[in-house]
Amino acid sequence: MSKIVIIEDNPQNARMACKLLEHAGHEVVTADDGEGGLMKVLEVQPDAVLVDLGLPDIDGQTLVAMLRQQPDLERLSIIAFTAWPEANAYEMAHAYGCDGVITKPIDTRAFAGQVAGYLKITS
Repeated sequence: MSKIVIIEDNPQNARMACKLLEHAGHEVVTADDGEGGLMKVLEVQPDAVLVDLGLPDIDGQTLVAMLRQQPDLERLSIIAFTAWPEANAYEMAHAYGCDGVITKPIDTRAFAGQVAGYLKITS
């Protein structure tokens, strides 16, 4: 079982992602803003974090940079979780230092497998 933090300000998106990942056997913690998400990540020390790039308090680039600066999180898989158009999402996520991208709306049948694919990168 992997530990995953979801940082998402849309409650419906967070609930759906959480439900799907828990059903797949993961331990999931959520936060609805960047500051709370950063605190959760530092507390939980997860295997992966899904980061909405359009949070109300901290922009995605800044949050990913803050996570990447933490020496205890060097194996953390950071996945951009965004509704940006797919081409833009991949370009920006790469520029921000994310390991990958999952775009919204999510494919509920494929979502847990997509996340698992990124977990394998750091295992």
